[in-house]
Amino acid sequence: MGKKYIYFFGNGKGEGSAEMRALLGGKGANLAEMSNLGLPVPSGFTISTEVCKFYYENNQKYPHRLSAELDKNLARLEKTLGAGLGDTTHPLLVSVRSGAAASMPGMMDTVLNLGLNEETLLALINKTGNERFAWDAYRRFICMFGDVVMGIHRDKFEHEVERAKKKARIKNDTDLTVKHLQDLVKKFKDICKKDTGEDFVDDPRAQLQKAINAVFSSWNNPRAIKYRELYNIQGLLGTAVNVQVMVFGNMGNHSATGVCFTRNPSTGENALYGEFLINAQGEDVVAGIRTPEPIRNLRKGMPHLYEEILRYKDILERHYRDMQDIEFTIQEDKLYMLQTRNGKRTAEASLRIATDLVKEGLIDKKMAVMRIDPQQLDQLLHPIFDPKAKKVVIATGLPASPGAATGKVVFSAEEAEELAARKEKVILVRKETSPEDVAGMHAAQGILTSRGGMTSHAAVVARGMGRCCVVGAGDVDVDYKAQRFSVNSKVIKRGDYISLDGTVGEVMRGQVSTIEPKLSSDFATLMNWADEFRKLEIRTNADTPQDAAKARMFGAQGIGLCRTEHMFFGEHRIDFVRQMILLAPEVKGLKVRIEALEDELRKAPKEKRPELKGEIAKLKKSLECPNTLYEKALHKLLPMQRSDFEKIFRTMKGLPVTIRLLDPPLHEFLPHEEQSQRGMAKKMGMTLKDVKLAVARLQELNPMLGHRGCRLGITYQDIYDMQVRAVIEAACNVKKKGIEIHPEIMIPLVCTAAEFGLLKDSINKLARTIMKKKGTRVKYAVGTMIELPRAALMADKIAEQAEFFSFGTNDLTQMTFGFSRDDVANFLPDYIEKGILEKDPFQSLDQNGVGQLIEIGVKKGRTTRPDLKIGICGEHGGDPESIEFCHRIGMNYVSCSPYRVPIARLTAARANIHGGEISSTV
Repeated sequence: MGKKYIYFFGNGKGEGSAEMRALLGGKGANLAEMSNLGLPVPSGFTISTEVCKFYYENNQKYPHRLSAELDKNLARLEKTLGAGLGDTTHPLLVSVRSGAAASMPGMMDTVLNLGLNEETLLALINKTGNERFAWDAYRRFICMFGDVVMGIHRDKFEHEVERAKKKARIKNDTDLTVKHLQDLVKKFKDICKKDTGEDFVDDPRAQLQKAINAVFSSWNNPRAIKYRELYNIQGLLGTAVNVQVMVFGNMGNHSATGVCFTRNPSTGENALYGEFLINAQGEDVVAGIRTPEPIRNLRKGMPHLYEEILRYKDILERHYRDMQDIEFTIQEDKLYMLQTRNGKRTAEASLRIATDLVKEGLIDKKMAVMRIDPQQLDQLLHPIFDPKAKKVVIATGLPASPGAATGKVVFSAEEAEELAARKEKVILVRKETSPEDVAGMHAAQGILTSRGGMTSHAAVVARGMGRCCVVGAGDVDVDYKAQRFSVNSKVIKRGDYISLDGTVGEVMRGQVSTIEPKLSSDFATLMNWADEFRKLEIRTNADTPQDAAKARMFGAQGIGLCRTEHMFFGEHRIDFVRQMILLAPEVKGLKVRIEALEDELRKAPKEKRPELKGEIAKLKKSLECPNTLYEKALHKLLPMQRSDFEKIFRTMKGLPVTIRLLDPPLHEFLPHEEQSQRGMAKKMGMTLKDVKLAVARLQELNPMLGHRGCRLGITYQDIYDMQVRAVIEAACNVKKKGIEIHPEIMIPLVCTAAEFGLLKDSINKLARTIMKKKGTRVKYAVGTMIELPRAALMADKIAEQAEFFSFGTNDLTQMTFGFSRDDVANFLPDYIEKGILEKDPFQSLDQNGVGQLIEIGVKKGRTTRPDLKIGICGEHGGDPESIEFCHRIGMNYVSCSPYRVPIARLTAARANIHGGEISSTV
């Protein structure tokens, strides 16, 4: 028997199961599973994802046996239903839907009511006795088939519907009469002929094959590709195709269609949540064409069916052990289940659902930790609108996705992407969104729609993305042509600022101030569980006591990177920093010249010594003024740095604090615009010309490879000495107050063991002197950043003296690829689009190249010093995939920005669980 490509489901039995997602896609696997559970699932069959893979690998051709297998399963479906595709007495109508292993809502294509033509239409009228329903189904089919299969933009069909309603002076599609629908069918067919030059396809079997082709082709449509890119969906075979007998929610007032969640997807409350429409098809709910009713209203009109939905809700939640997103149709008082899948939810809801399911005994703590997407936590950690702020509410809608967003109004997804790429914050305003808008929705701070409900496309996608969203704001009249929207007499134009509150559904004029969010007890519970399971320590990158306090609140176990240069940019400091920088080369030059002459003097004959002494005296006289100013600048900066470190030590008491000595090139501290240079010249008593010359002297052709990092400390040892003195004095002062401290001094940009050794000796000598004077001993460590490929390769030699390594992955990525981080935007998007690189290596660690260097550095470093403490402190420290890599190669910690600390804690736990090193806690 050959390979099986098609799997049947229905009548209480499915040939597949939920475990076959990779082969049947999520929809097909769950249809089979619901069939096996005995739920009322309309019969059908699933064409596997292997066929999609074959289709793309073989120039859009199918496996040889597929046609016969399709005929066999179609015949089985016809026999099961007692109807036939194209039969003029008992016509079989089917839906053709996509379904990949990973949920991609709305990204691929669907065709409903397939099998209708003029003959089967008459048979459907005779069978149902409902002429209006049959014509409505036919016009919907032509519209969907024309759009999905024939490539005609849906707006052309919708335009005719709107014209018909306007002419008849009616508001809703349900008010269209049989005559209206007949006229629309004729106009729809005319559109198909005009746009394609071909008549609409009447043969039902040909309709089916073309629809299957279209669904497979939709796997690689632009919006599906973009969605997979946004959500990092990789490694799938393709989409499956589900062919399923149609059930109709548009057969009258005893029919309905709806979408519901077994728990509230915004808050996580354990209560049925969703919407339905009487006398409608499923596309009406999702597309937001009509504003649906809340699911609780079904209890009034169809109480027995509402109770049946509640029963299936409990069955599905207990079976899948997760919140479910359910689609259903009621056809003439009979309930059918069309889909179930794990429901998309906000971060707040994810935490509550996970912790509640543990309390209910459905999952254990380990599974709860694995259920939370670390990136989703970002939604909880950022500011919300200040309740005391002045707000001018101009409209209200449904609170589809919580959060606060402020930005400039744009009316197209393309403009949202364009402005967001320029770092501008935007709000995307649409009548309703469609899958084509997904990239713009991702780029926007928030989404506002005038139509749609809580399960519309905009609502579902925004919740999944963590974007603030308000939908169904009916008073908002969007005018795309004029690029504005109006609410009563108020007009908001493109580029105007508005603010959205997705938690309560408010639309506000202008920008509204925000406050920090309060985290729920569910957040704390989940984080505590994560801490039980992880091995990696999580530190933070913090340069101020405020950042340190925020990170500690989020659970940071120390500071992995305190950048001393960031402290130099304070309003009252930068002048002293600039004075120090401008004078350092001059002082250094004079000192070097004096040392050379003094050395020459020792060896010089007697007669030449007076001349040398005179020259030395002149140079020393010349040195007096700049040296005094130089030392004054250092003297002024010392207490400032010391105070900074004391505050940070107090904030992080009992936890390690890694302080990186000055790293960037000195020219970064100097002004480059003439106006600023004039101000600097005036403050320092210099001429503008002298300032310009000094700035030019410090400029380098390639500053990232130039005079920076430890090279500064070797050239200008006074600067590093000042910083070391500030660290050690601060540590002594804080220790005297009974506060436990663990300072770690980090030397940046080391590439040789000799560099490190020279600077470490200087640090230790100075530290001993200070501690002796203070009468206090402080235990400290001296380590280095590994951010150059040579340092990784020579890690065993460097580790002979270094007490810890911290991989600076930003620079290591830059040096390994030969990419300038500041200029990479000019070409990197092309590299990713063309498949040269999968991801931006500055956002997610290149594990094959840069990662290989890191592994070499870890292994070689620990061959010399087995207890060597190792971490990373670049931006990758907050990226989940990079954190997993750090766990896998045995690092001790990762360090990230304060707001990424919870994400790192959760990711570290998931990495350990995924490695199979933790047993179940239930």
